Amino acid sequence: MAPAPTAIVRAERLSRSFAVADKQPGLAGTLRHLVRRRTREVTAVREVSFTIEPGEIVGFLGPNGAGKTTTLKMLSGLLHPSGGRAEVAGYEPRLRQRGFLEQITLVMGQKQQLIWDLPPLDSLRVNAAVYGLSDREARQRIDELAAMLELGPELTRPVRKLSLGQRMKAELLAALLHRPRVLFLDEPTIGLDINAQARVRQFLADYNASHGATVLLTSHDLADITSLCTRVLLIHDGDLFHDGNLRELVARLAPWRQVRLELREPLAAERLAAYGELESCEGRAVRLLIERARLTAVVERLLAELPVQDLEIRDPPIEELIGRLFRQGAVP
Repeated sequence: MAPAPTAIVRAERLSRSFAVADKQPGLAGTLRHLVRRRTREVTAVREVSFTIEPGEIVGFLGPNGAGKTTTLKMLSGLLHPSGGRAEVAGYEPRLRQRGFLEQITLVMGQKQQLIWDLPPLDSLRVNAAVYGLSDREARQRIDELAAMLELGPELTRPVRKLSLGQRMKAELLAALLHRPRVLFLDEPTIGLDINAQARVRQFLADYNASHGATVLLTSHDLADITSLCTRVLLIHDGDLFHDGNLRELVARLAPWRQVRLELREPLAAERLAAYGELESCEGRAVRLLIERARLTAVVERLLAELPVQDLEIRDPPIEELIGRLFRQGAVP
């Protein structure tokens, strides 16, 4: 039997705390703060542990301020952990060794590395020189990635004249020119339109398939996660409280099904609530949540007792399920 693959990303009880100013409001508070500065400690990440195997695409989910970006920055070496340790591609990230930097990339959707007034191609040539790529090798990689990203004339126009979607694709090209083994992606589709988001997702899937790259992906757009990831990590208030299969998580979070009705005439909400949890009732359009164990019997009653024109049964959207979980702040 072949040995199990060695984890390429490893976090062991990873923690990070920050000292933040503790200033009272108002003029008096400002003056006291000038004379005697006081701080308090805030924990952004608390003893987070997980491993990622080579070639995995893992979703990293949590509300704003949960600790996702802080974790990515520790794994990429931009922040030093306050406790615990990390290992990426056999290196300790905080040391920022050249061999480590050649293995990883960090893409933050709200940041840019391309020079605003220059065409992306100029920045790409600088990146190629930094990583010691020959002119021939750089041209081959630029051509390959540009074809995958559907970039052409955009590479010769100043960055400031590109659309947000074109800039994001050029940023990805720049970040992947050195062909890293590990991709840390923080909101790579933020602000993009639906078509641009779909193209970026397809590119990431193709890049993973072509080069076996490992991806840790944060996103508030659950379509990014459901289209690319089978495994998810959930973090809330700095604590990691789920690490597992996405489908299994949905099954555990959703012991009910969503039933959408189109009625021939409007009915009172009180009458509809007798069949299940009433999610919405707008005129003749109704949405009910019904327990899976009762689904067949309740649907039979709906069809027999109500003026149903159309009926559809589906799982609740995953973003609603995870949003509900974070609002509860509970382990599933």
